[in-house]
Amino acid sequence: MQCQTVLSGTECTFWGKQGCIFPEGSCQTIVENCEGCDRIVTGSIGQVCNAYPAPEKKWKNGICNFASHVKIELKVEDTKVNPLKASKKASGGSKKK
Repeated sequence: MQCQTVLSGTECTFWGKQGCIFPEGSCQTIVENCEGCDRIVTGSIGQVCNAYPAPEKKWKNGICNFASHVKIELKVEDTKVNPLKASKKASGGSKKK
């Protein structure tokens, strides 16, 4: 349904027949961690997230899963390979009959 409060006319998953079904009754403004995210839109109360109505709760336990501006670097550990096993694998060895 379409929001009738903060983001009038936009589709909102938290808007129902009785109004906003979010516990606080309306979207909340963004927090400092949200700065630079692609999901920020300007509503009647200021800048809000168009993906989740309470940005502060998303950042409470770490990185927000909707954050488009945060890049997570994965650490890849170098694994040691046994050269004998690597050569057998490359040659197609150890075929069982």
